[in-house]
Amino acid sequence: MKFFVDTADIAAIRELVDLGMVDGVTTNPSLIMKSGRDIKEVTKEICDLVPGPVSAETVALDAEGMIAEGRELAKIAPNITIKVPLTWAGLKACKVLTEEGRMVNVTLCFSANQALLAAKAGATFISPFIGRLDDLNIDGMDLIADIRQIYDNYEFKTQILAASIRTANHMSEAAKIGADVATAPPSVIKAMASHALTDKGLDQFLKDWAETGQKIL
Repeated sequence: MKFFVDTADIAAIRELVDLGMVDGVTTNPSLIMKSGRDIKEVTKEICDLVPGPVSAETVALDAEGMIAEGRELAKIAPNITIKVPLTWAGLKACKVLTEEGRMVNVTLCFSANQALLAAKAGATFISPFIGRLDDLNIDGMDLIADIRQIYDNYEFKTQILAASIRTANHMSEAAKIGADVATAPPSVIKAMASHALTDKGLDQFLKDWAETGQKIL
């Protein structure tokens, strides 16, 4: 499973890139706002840092506006993925932009039917939002499984990009189901390395080592 990092924080992205933990980046208007920077400037810096897909989101509500904004965002770098919402207008924009040879990430997916439409429209990525479904007491992983089954049934090339990931468990569950990609905040990716038994074991090793009175260096 590929890891995309869901942030516009350059320092956080660089740290994960140096560890080989980043295959791409997803941004959205909220993340751009948190960065406090110009969208084109920060997106260009991210694209220079990460060779994989970098999602930049349109904000128009009509298809023509999304297409125009998508073309403008695509000028930033060759690895830009244009992000459009899963609306009828968004599907129209997806179809046009995909036929122009651009990568498109269709976001805010909450049903298998929506995912099927996105694949038919030629989306590069479909972004089902796990955490927001969980907030409604609906198991977001069921949606990932449904989309995986449908895409496999018909050999759709659209990649399942598990989004709105809140926990390290979300990451492993998405991987077991077969999501192609998961995008998560840096804190969630880092949390995957943590386990109480690892900490306990390390603490015991260090205590035993101290008793030997030895040094390695």
